[in-house]
Amino acid sequence: MNYRTLSEKSIAGEALSRPEARAVLATPDEALLALLDAAFQVRRKFFGRKVRLQMLQNAKSGACQEDCGYCSQSAVSTADISQYGLLSKTEMVAGAKQAAASKAVRYCIVISGRAPLEREITAISEAVRDIKHDVPVQVCCSLGLLTEEHAARLKQAGVDRINHNLNSSERFHPDIVSTHTYEDRLSTIRNARAVGLEICSGGIAGMGETDEDVIDLAFALRDVRPDSIPMNFLHPVDGTPMQGRKHLTPHKCLKILCLFRFLHPKTELRVAGGREFNLRSMQALALYPADSLFVGGYLTTPGMPAAEAWKMIEDLGFEVDAIGAPVTT
Repeated sequence: MNYRTLSEKSIAGEALSRPEARAVLATPDEALLALLDAAFQVRRKFFGRKVRLQMLQNAKSGACQEDCGYCSQSAVSTADISQYGLLSKTEMVAGAKQAAASKAVRYCIVISGRAPLEREITAISEAVRDIKHDVPVQVCCSLGLLTEEHAARLKQAGVDRINHNLNSSERFHPDIVSTHTYEDRLSTIRNARAVGLEICSGGIAGMGETDEDVIDLAFALRDVRPDSIPMNFLHPVDGTPMQGRKHLTPHKCLKILCLFRFLHPKTELRVAGGREFNLRSMQALALYPADSLFVGGYLTTPGMPAAEAWKMIEDLGFEVDAIGAPVTT
């Protein structure tokens, strides 16, 4: 395959065909550099060599009612994790200050649970107001299922973006969770968008899905039109139903990122959870298709410290984007 034809098609705003998408995921390992180069042509066109950083805050951990098989905080997990209620306003503001010091463009407040309680919406809104007053970061919230009313209150408080991942294809979704539906996830995205919030929505690879499921997810997100796509790679934590699922290789992860770049040329693409575990020594190559990284760890698993991420970005000849403005060409 001439991978440059895919980059030209992507830059022109044309979607890859399904056979082309399959060919990307089936790229021979010896052709990986050619594929990465083609994806980089798209990334460079719309994002240059900038890398946007984001930091997570696990603001409420464990004791979740949902049965998501990939999650160490779920009702079916026996993983040894810290469990605690909602952090105080002071702690959430301190986390935002740490994010800003880490050169993060965005600070994401995440809580466990099916949906936020009324008092949690109030407390998070109060914290966000203080953050927006004192700290130069955008604020994203990942709070589970949201009503339009709760989304409106978060928007009014100053929240910029809501994260709610589709996670996988609609076909595969019942295999990973039974306590909420794929449509529930789409409903939350619609509610957030209805009040003017930006949308962050992506998926998780490595849960046992097929290549067709990965392709279905990539195309479904074209319909969702998120502002940001976090691509997670399963970190199989002991004590979760997916603890033994170690299906991914660094090469496979990179091919998936290239596919998402071709199908979402102008959308922020973040290498998210499981990056360090799955990509290992090949992490830097992920920045050829992707333009964004998490720093400082994930919800219950450690990640790359910010200073190490800065050095990796510098060594690659890229630079941290402290503003997050798109490149104009």
